Amino acid sequence: MATAAPEHIAEITIPADRSDRPFRIVILTHGGCEPFIEAIARQREIEVGAVIVETATEPKRTLTEKIRRSVKYDGWLATVKKLPIFRSRKTKSEGHSGSADGLRCVADNNAIPFFAVENFHLPKSIELIRSINADLGVIWGTNIVKRSVFGLPRLGSINLHQGHAPYYRGGPTVFWELLNNEDRVGITVHFVEEKVDTGDIVAQDFVPLDYDQKRYGAEFEQFLADFREGLVMPSVELMTNAIVSIANGTATRVRQDTSLGKRYRLPTFKEKENLRAELKRRFRML
Repeated sequence: MATAAPEHIAEITIPADRSDRPFRIVILTHGGCEPFIEAIARQREIEVGAVIVETATEPKRTLTEKIRRSVKYDGWLATVKKLPIFRSRKTKSEGHSGSADGLRCVADNNAIPFFAVENFHLPKSIELIRSINADLGVIWGTNIVKRSVFGLPRLGSINLHQGHAPYYRGGPTVFWELLNNEDRVGITVHFVEEKVDTGDIVAQDFVPLDYDQKRYGAEFEQFLADFREGLVMPSVELMTNAIVSIANGTATRVRQDTSLGKRYRLPTFKEKENLRAELKRRFRML
């Protein structure tokens, strides 16, 4: 898969570590990166020091806070259907155990140390990450990570962002591109900074965005799920190649012009309905 160089910015070469040991990475994730672990484990010049999964992926909220948030983002009808779940005492971390188990299995199959932590930012988690002595951190599908964590590896950390940075920072993937009638979606590997998706770009590529009206109609939710599934392997390839290029000292860092584009956030129920109406309008124009 060819990469596209970002515009407007001078390139900066990343020095490689010329020590005798392999280039060591640590993977921080909430899950869903099993294909990436398999791919990077096959790279002889890369040593995966550990896979660390964070299990408490959402802040604790009261029942009232959960209901208000659900109404804002999902509407009243969906909220009523979710009330039994809200009343359950089952925590998010308990519901996340299946993902952790899948990661553990893949890590074990590739002889990679695996750890599950409640929060990356707890002192014991920070000490764990520091003890791995990684050259590079790899962040794949997590909440916002602070400098106290992403700054621990020798070169810092890189993140997989499924969006065309700097124009589409934040998320969620594909929703805003579809609403804005874009014809492609970017995949970006960038160094992590404190502001979301603003760090120097290492690799970038694009996937065509073609909405199948006959198949999906105005029910865009299934399209989003299918499209995101299709981004998995291109993302794996881009991230793997980026890590190898950093390890070999052939990568470049391209600073983002953050005056371009914006940071997007989780769409509200109203914004979702706006997309549905916009899709119907486009169909009438065909």
